[in-house]
Amino acid sequence: MKFSQLLLMQLLLVGFINALQHKRNDCPSKCGNVDIPYPFGAIEGCYLDKSYHIECNSTTQTPYMRTTYYVGEIKLLSTQVEVLDINLNHGQLRVALPIAYTCYNMQGDVISGSSTFVNTSRFPFSGTLNSLTGVGRDFDGRVLLLEPPVLMSCQSGSDVKNGSCLGHGCCQATIPGGMTSVAIVATATETHAPIWNYSKYGYLGKCGYAFIVEKDKYYFNTADLSSMSKNMSFPVVLDLSVGDEKCQEARKDNATYLCKENSVCKNGKGRLFGYRCKCSRGYTGNPYIENGCEDVNECESTKLNNCLRGHCINTNGSYTCVCAKGFHGDARIGGECIPLLKSKDNAVFAGIGEGVVGSIVAMIFVYWGAKRRIRIKGRKDFFKRNGGIMLQEMLFTCEDPINKGKIFTEEELKKATHNFNIAKVIGQGGYGTVYIGTLANNTHVAIKKSKMIDHSQIKQFVNEVIILSQINHPNIVRLLGCCLETHVPLLVYEYITNNTLCHHIHSHFTLTFAMRLKIAAETAEALDFMHSTTQIIHRDVKPSNILLDDDFNAKISDFGISRFVPLDQTHLSTSVKGTTGYMDPEYFRTCKLTEKSDVYSFGVVLMELLMGTEIRFLDIPLTCHKGAAAYLASLVTDDALVQALDDQIKKHEYVEVVKCVAKIAISCLDLEGKNRPTMSEVKQELKELKCVTFSIDDESI
Repeated sequence: MKFSQLLLMQLLLVGFINALQHKRNDCPSKCGNVDIPYPFGAIEGCYLDKSYHIECNSTTQTPYMRTTYYVGEIKLLSTQVEVLDINLNHGQLRVALPIAYTCYNMQGDVISGSSTFVNTSRFPFSGTLNSLTGVGRDFDGRVLLLEPPVLMSCQSGSDVKNGSCLGHGCCQATIPGGMTSVAIVATATETHAPIWNYSKYGYLGKCGYAFIVEKDKYYFNTADLSSMSKNMSFPVVLDLSVGDEKCQEARKDNATYLCKENSVCKNGKGRLFGYRCKCSRGYTGNPYIENGCEDVNECESTKLNNCLRGHCINTNGSYTCVCAKGFHGDARIGGECIPLLKSKDNAVFAGIGEGVVGSIVAMIFVYWGAKRRIRIKGRKDFFKRNGGIMLQEMLFTCEDPINKGKIFTEEELKKATHNFNIAKVIGQGGYGTVYIGTLANNTHVAIKKSKMIDHSQIKQFVNEVIILSQINHPNIVRLLGCCLETHVPLLVYEYITNNTLCHHIHSHFTLTFAMRLKIAAETAEALDFMHSTTQIIHRDVKPSNILLDDDFNAKISDFGISRFVPLDQTHLSTSVKGTTGYMDPEYFRTCKLTEKSDVYSFGVVLMELLMGTEIRFLDIPLTCHKGAAAYLASLVTDDALVQALDDQIKKHEYVEVVKCVAKIAISCLDLEGKNRPTMSEVKQELKELKCVTFSIDDESI
């Protein structure tokens, strides 16, 4: 009886598996003109989970992805977003996103509008392939649910041109990668004028539009100011991933690992997403299904192989080039297939061969000699072009020979980094790569190789090198010198041993409140020193640019985009540079860089020190249009600050001091620079609070 029951269960199980496989074989592969490859699917049983469900309209044959928009835990809106393309090879999903708009009457009052709310589940917006775009006059476009929100402003004016999106009639802004929930709104600026004021420009437009769009997929036409449809949508690129772990962890469980044979695993983009699969080189197809990655026959097309002579022979994942019968050698492009010699010809050609070999050896010596002379001349040219002569003269006349910077040779720094070996890389960003090196005297240094330099600003660069090399402040990373013999100058800094503040805040390391306050006070002191003594604005103050030594002393680093402000100027008009989330919104809006821009960035750092998390991951409500300052102020007012603090600093005895630090951060984060304190004022307040904290710690002991 037991045997028969077991047999029946096995038969039922086999039948269920066969039925499931049959269903998978019947999965629709298309909806209209759009391919639907697994892990996506149009019917139940065909997709990995509900995140990958593509709804196919049976009437229009249009594929949709359902999105649900939440505010907190409240379901606000459920919508359908049209799917335009699924590209597993590039790990991208392309969808159509509707526009947001606001319309006005002749007096400039709002009469209608619509915002775009969307949650793209586990598929984040690509920060590199999309941009926030606006069309209209005197209105702002915003992407909310970020801190600070992405903001752009379209101004009035006569400089409106087809194809130009520089702020007059059409404006654009970059968006950060990794966001999955957005609210796009279009609002009038405070200076929004009645529509009849625009008649002198030959324009009577009445609406402002804001939308996220794939780069190069929207071309601005001046006619759009008055004729753009409110029902339009634009293509947007989303990043695709599967699973909840990175590749290294996912591979440990063969039962759940989704990358099949002949495929490779790529870590997903963003901190919250898993990985994606891609067919290995020489294969194409779907890496998520069995036998999905098929061999590419490179021999079918000359575009896929480089066999110039002889025959192409296809292999699994690759190919080989073979010379024709009677020939030998290299059949690839740049190679040569040489006829095989008969025995009676060997003696003749042997003599010729010896002469040819001798000539080649002589030519090699001449070539290497010429190449060495060219390399030496190139170094001299780079040295002159990068301001080497000017720098030598200024260092020679330097009054302080102890602190003056050194000019290193390229050979010294190559030897220090094992020829800039990738294993020596300790940091990498948008402006360059940092290597750890060991000089001949066994001194450890950090060597920064920038990606580019503006050669029209060489004099300013040399001045900054001189000033930075002479700064001897305990909370600023010391510039030891530079190398000017390379295409872009190499900067040599002292090496700081204990990683960055970013690492210690976000890796759940036990940073006490006293340590955090000490780091904040020392950072403020360094910034005040820079502003008041050297007239340098850092322009990229953030936790990853604040290094810590073994005693947790703060040291500001990375002056790659810092700027000099002459004594007779209050600001610099410059192109916007910095890091999203830490950048002063007033500077972003006006392109006017002031000392108060560093103050805003420092306010963000203070906030992260209190909360223990990156500002873009804070749960700031949608209603806080005035950003981080308003959010932090509301926590202080409602006595909710303690609940939002990092677990390490929730001690009761620190509450009043924490509130004081929060108020300093609020004043630094004011949206108007004129209302922010100076770094000197911030430094003084933090120094007093640090003394109070130490006295509290002494009493607790």
